[in-house]
Amino acid sequence: MADSAGHLVWIDCEMTGLDLTRDKLIEVAVLVTDSELNVLDPGLDLVISAEEADLAGMVEVVTEMHAKSGLTEAVRASTLTLAEAEQQVLAYVRRFVPERRTAPLCGNSIGTDRGFLARDMPELDDHLHYRMIDVSSVKELARRWFPRVYFAQPQKGLAHRALADIVESVRELAYYRKTLFVEAPGPSTAQAQAAATRVADSFAGLFAAEDAGAPGPAASGV
Repeated sequence: MADSAGHLVWIDCEMTGLDLTRDKLIEVAVLVTDSELNVLDPGLDLVISAEEADLAGMVEVVTEMHAKSGLTEAVRASTLTLAEAEQQVLAYVRRFVPERRTAPLCGNSIGTDRGFLARDMPELDDHLHYRMIDVSSVKELARRWFPRVYFAQPQKGLAHRALADIVESVRELAYYRKTLFVEAPGPSTAQAQAAATRVADSFAGLFAAEDAGAPGPAASGV
């Protein structure tokens, strides 16, 4: 096996809703990339069985979305349990990342997915690093700092199926890497240190005000 240092684990979930107190995890997909965003395997996509009452309780927009994508009928046809799905995903991840808590979880708005993984697949959640790479955060920065990049991003298919969503997330981050980040090998050590000094100096007044007990921008409502 190739060195797994730097590998990224990409997961996307489909649920009956976003409420962790009542909604169900009904699809999970995973793939792994190296640090350069090269996809190492086509990925794994699992549809999990659910009670008819869980499907009937979905709000209208979710009902329509899952019906259009074919997920609702796939859930009805599935006999896969949550426990079985967790072990399959965990085994898949361990093929590429055998070391516990070394690879971050990646995706779009991944905090939502992580909540359901922590609730329903705790062993898988424990294998992943606590840090996450959220492509949505990069998107929001692009929208504010480089709007041309934001508006030119590759269009999403909006399939609302887990594996397709993952591939789109990897592609989106690859696009941002080409357009937002400096070309490899990046700045020299001296350039990076100079930038760090400039940024630190620009924030020095805020830290000084805090040390003096004066309200900073956050405290004053700015």
